[in-house]
Amino acid sequence: MKPVHETELDQDKPATPEVTDPFPFKPLNKRPNPSPPLDTSARQEVSAISRRRFVKHSLVAGAALVGPYFIPAKALGRDGAVAPSERIVLGGVGHGPRGRYDLSVMLPEKDVQFVAVCDIQRTRREQAKAIVDTHYGNHACQMYRDMFEIYGRSDIDAVLIATGEHWHALASILALKAGKDVYSEKPCGITIREVQALSEAAQRYGRVFQAGTQRRSQENFQYAVYLAQSGRLGQLHTMHASVYIPRRTYDWLPAEPEPPKEECDWDRWLGPSPWRPYNRRYVEGRWRGHYDFEGGANFLDWGAHTLDLCQWANQSDHTMPVEYEANEKGIIGRYANGVKLVCDFLPDPFGDRSPQYHTETGTCPVRFIGDEGWVETGDNGKIVLSESLVKTGQRQFKKPGTSAAGHGRNFFDCVKSRALPVCNQNIMRRSHIACFAAAMSWDLGRKITFDPVQERFPGDAEANRRLSRALREPWSLNV
Repeated sequence: MKPVHETELDQDKPATPEVTDPFPFKPLNKRPNPSPPLDTSARQEVSAISRRRFVKHSLVAGAALVGPYFIPAKALGRDGAVAPSERIVLGGVGHGPRGRYDLSVMLPEKDVQFVAVCDIQRTRREQAKAIVDTHYGNHACQMYRDMFEIYGRSDIDAVLIATGEHWHALASILALKAGKDVYSEKPCGITIREVQALSEAAQRYGRVFQAGTQRRSQENFQYAVYLAQSGRLGQLHTMHASVYIPRRTYDWLPAEPEPPKEECDWDRWLGPSPWRPYNRRYVEGRWRGHYDFEGGANFLDWGAHTLDLCQWANQSDHTMPVEYEANEKGIIGRYANGVKLVCDFLPDPFGDRSPQYHTETGTCPVRFIGDEGWVETGDNGKIVLSESLVKTGQRQFKKPGTSAAGHGRNFFDCVKSRALPVCNQNIMRRSHIACFAAAMSWDLGRKITFDPVQERFPGDAEANRRLSRALREPWSLNV
């Protein structure tokens, strides 16, 4: 059976409270976000002025009314409804299986109003609109083929980006430039230069950005990181991240007649990628493994999650491993602090994950090892502990690691507070670059070293040539 990819189906360091409980863990998503707010004082001042003007004019207009009038409770935010002024107006770009899954977990948020969907395929636009209209019980959701029509709407506050991987970075950058906050599915780019440009754009335009690496918002993974960071494992020395066996192809699928643009806009689907003839399998999700449409030889499909969790456990969100070396079983990385990173290639990632991991923990497992104990967990929420911890540690969490509901909620909270989300542009940048560097070691078939400050491979022209790829005209990262 063909493995089903998550994308097809679909923070800060935890404090250590001083209490007597041997494991005083508290889920991070139940605590206030400690991240500093973005510098949006000017925009907030304008918004405050606009609100005051609105209230003033409303009162003047209200004084002119002679008779009584009725205002629905929903408009006032009563009866459990959220007042329109407090709602986040959302649009979506890319509505394949993963994009529709994201819709399904974001729509129930009472302070979110989904108003527009965009996809280059007519059938996917219609499917997404049907989901939104069914949820709200109306026919108000607008459909677009061109993402710029969504970006041009002044009423839309934020955008969900769930296109193919080759569009994630540029679609996000263009949305940020248009003044939208962005939740982007991972991986957020297909080269090191793309994720650098995306991170810089979020900073430049002062927008809120969340990468769709939702496992940072899941309690079982938070708990495992807490054990690693709090010293419960002793001195952390080794971390394991599960990944696919890398693969890639440069072949083209056989050419097929190109459909009308309204049915499927093939040129826009290709976007910044090199031209090749249409084949329906690309737009159905069979672009995976093709070099032009995917970065890191499929490493980031799980690595964007699992290596990211290792970054967090090692308190390395500000840096990356400094060396990488691939072998037939995986890729070994080392941090400047001496901690070892092992990226394990799994022959059967959706089946038997032994002997590297305990299969019962679920997909995307990670393991953190210290000199006094170890912890392992995966998407099933199960915690496996070393004998030294087994009698006192928590063993099971309810929510699966695949759920994006809490992660989306963190994004929406930050849209309102202007704080940095748990997987903001800075965290995404470094964990993604580490993934690309690890994959590059496999691709080159040799050990490579990396400078986390300069974000380059010192004295390695062959590796540095692979930091970026040419984009097909007229597309550019310089926007």
